[in-house]
Amino acid sequence: MIKKFEDLICKSIKVDQINIIDKSDQHAGHKGYTSGMHLEALIISDDFKDKSLIERHRMVYDALSHYMNKEIHALSMKTITKEEINK
Repeated sequence: MIKKFEDLICKSIKVDQINIIDKSDQHAGHKGYTSGMHLEALIISDDFKDKSLIERHRMVYDALSHYMNKEIHALSMKTITKEEINK
């Protein structure tokens, strides 16, 4: 599934680097958790240039919209440009 999510993001955003980690095992048994994956993503793309944090996250959420709140329960992400990663 992780590869599928990465591919969907790459279809919507010109990605220089992407890494998604499944952290679901750390959330099993937590109150209110019933199903769905807990993911952590690092996405490096110059498509994020001049975009606010909310706009960047919206770009990613839009790419995964079909899977949010069902297959994906939670997604934390770091969205940065190549210039920002070099600082």
